[in-house]
Amino acid sequence: QPHIVQSFLFSANTLVRLPGIVPRDTRIIISERCVDTWKSRWQLSLDRRLAHCADALVGNSRSVSDFYQQLGVPATRLHSIPNVAPPLADTLSRTASREALGLPQDVPVIGFIGRLAPQKRLRDLVWAFQLLQQVRSDAQLVLIGDGPSRPALESLADTFDSRPRIHFSGHRSDAPQLLSAFDVFVLPSEFEGMSNSLMEAMQNSLPCVVSDIPANLELIRPGENGLSFPLGNCPALAKTLLRILRDQTLRERLGAAASATITHDYAPEKVTTAWSRLYRSLLANP
Repeated sequence: QPHIVQSFLFSANTLVRLPGIVPRDTRIIISERCVDTWKSRWQLSLDRRLAHCADALVGNSRSVSDFYQQLGVPATRLHSIPNVAPPLADTLSRTASREALGLPQDVPVIGFIGRLAPQKRLRDLVWAFQLLQQVRSDAQLVLIGDGPSRPALESLADTFDSRPRIHFSGHRSDAPQLLSAFDVFVLPSEFEGMSNSLMEAMQNSLPCVVSDIPANLELIRPGENGLSFPLGNCPALAKTLLRILRDQTLRERLGAAASATITHDYAPEKVTTAWSRLYRSLLANP
């Protein structure tokens, strides 16, 4: 006889909202972690039909909550509670991390960590890197992760003269420890919830360049703790990367501000307090 049942992601969120699954007086919280534009028509239809069958829907960003409001979830039942700041990884030294990735020590390195999937729009990053090479031929691009887009990305890279400086490092369990190899972190996604890899990069004082989607801009305040570019605009991304690689003072300032943002705004105490407040409010209003 639980007081609250909380579920995460589509399958579990659907199950707990079906009749007869959860005891009658139990409060139901469903949790979504992404702007789920990937969902098929039948999944979205099911979400709409069940929109009123939970006491609260929690998104990890305002973008996620807004997406589900459009599907019919009442605004009074929507909440945004962000991801918690990840534990600060014991990163390797810059020298050791570059050795681990097979990178030169004395060149600028642009990095991405995450799933190589279409929504990450890494094709835009590879194109932008090819443009950047026309003025910064010493730069290197590292993609850590694996996924369905990898063959197409490698095929695209093979058509460019910059291919020797594009590194597909695959899945690595030590990825957070390798952030010190990068001079700048890039996230060109077309949709997110709240990116853990972006939060990890910010936590580690890396200057970050992100697409200007709402979820990214909840973490990055352009010009203050990172930089942004218009989604899908490869020349703009290349120009932004060139700007940040040319200006060490800018990189240091943005990196320091990014780390302060994560440490202050996404501290475990703040996030757990928000969850506790939600639980108590649901129990206090039967």
